[in-house]
Amino acid sequence: MRNAPLTILATASLASVLLADDWPQWRGPNRDAVLHEQGRVKEFSNGLMPRRWSVPIGSGYSGPTVAKGRVFVTDLDPAESSTQVERVLCVSAEDGTMIWSHSYPAPYSVGYKAGPRASVTVHDGKAISVGAMGHLKCLDADDGEVLWEHDLQREYDIEMPNWGITSAPLVYRDLVIQIVGGSDNACVVAFDLESGRERWRSLDERAGYSAPILVRQGDNDVVVCWTGDSVSGLDPGSGEVHWSIAMKPRNMPIGVATPTVQDEYLFVSSFYDGSMLIRLNLQEPKAEKVWHRRGVDEKNTDALHCMISSPLIKGDYIYGVDSYGELRCLDLQTGDRVWEDLTAVPRARWATIHIMRDGKRELMLNDQGQLILATLTPQGYREHCRADLIKPTLVQLRRRDGVTWAHPAVANGYIYVRSDAELVCAPLPLEN
Repeated sequence: MRNAPLTILATASLASVLLADDWPQWRGPNRDAVLHEQGRVKEFSNGLMPRRWSVPIGSGYSGPTVAKGRVFVTDLDPAESSTQVERVLCVSAEDGTMIWSHSYPAPYSVGYKAGPRASVTVHDGKAISVGAMGHLKCLDADDGEVLWEHDLQREYDIEMPNWGITSAPLVYRDLVIQIVGGSDNACVVAFDLESGRERWRSLDERAGYSAPILVRQGDNDVVVCWTGDSVSGLDPGSGEVHWSIAMKPRNMPIGVATPTVQDEYLFVSSFYDGSMLIRLNLQEPKAEKVWHRRGVDEKNTDALHCMISSPLIKGDYIYGVDSYGELRCLDLQTGDRVWEDLTAVPRARWATIHIMRDGKRELMLNDQGQLILATLTPQGYREHCRADLIKPTLVQLRRRDGVTWAHPAVANGYIYVRSDAELVCAPLPLEN
């Protein structure tokens, strides 16, 4: 396969986030979990990862984001344990000192009540968050003042997904694009970045859990939305549907992983419904299904059945974590399994590994809070080092001594990760 650039969008509207090694949104500057540090991560000592700081926070599934010397994360206020009060927190990246906090009541009617799910998107001095029950907030990133807000469940008559609203807001130019799952053609809604007013709505479909991404097809920017019923490419300025490929769930919508892109290929993977490879037309906004493989059930899987962690396309191969934590390599063109590894994370239902690309190697965080530096190749999984970064906790999942499911952030030479009890910052050894 040629080494062409990724089709992930790099427009002027996003250029500002690439000027520094910040991590201002879900899975990094381009939502692709690619590290943009000046140096590559060096091998570190096995054992306990040294920390720069740690601060107590409440429970939640949302990963931290980092912008302009500040760290943003959402949680449930531990002081309000009898009810659900969600918080948006902003702390100093230097020492973890609290800068501001915004809280609001959000009584949960969804399963897994540990806390909010979606990472905060930071753009042009604004911190945009969405809670598990659909409280969409645009806050001043400097002081936490509410600039505008929406109660999505009330305003859009959402048939609430079993596990709530999880999709991180996406900023495109002067728009905030959000997976809503509302009635009346409001599965995806775009809001004006400055005023918060609705600019467009699109798709009469159920909400999924996956976050939207941007790709480039010819002269067109396209926002890819994996909903509860399809993988669709929309015009981000108008919501017009360029293309749509059905992916109807046989049980219930449970697509959580973010779509991953390399060249003309786009890949999605679901716990129940297996994997689908889509070919993007790079001359115009069209797409076609290449293959879709799924097993008999969540245990008897085919290809890859991801739950929480997003897969990686690297060259002619796909790497990802199956339904019970099996780290797998697939042939890109066919979906055939090349190898499977059972050492990266203890095998268990929903076992998770977050994979970040660092040049030719991968930085990985498993759900036991272990940081791993490894190389993924068609020949196998090669682990270089592993260290304990954060202790798993029980609120997210009261099984196997707890988990930490939140995606980490890597910014300016540090890694940031959270549990149900603390937010941790640790230095990464970098090559010169």
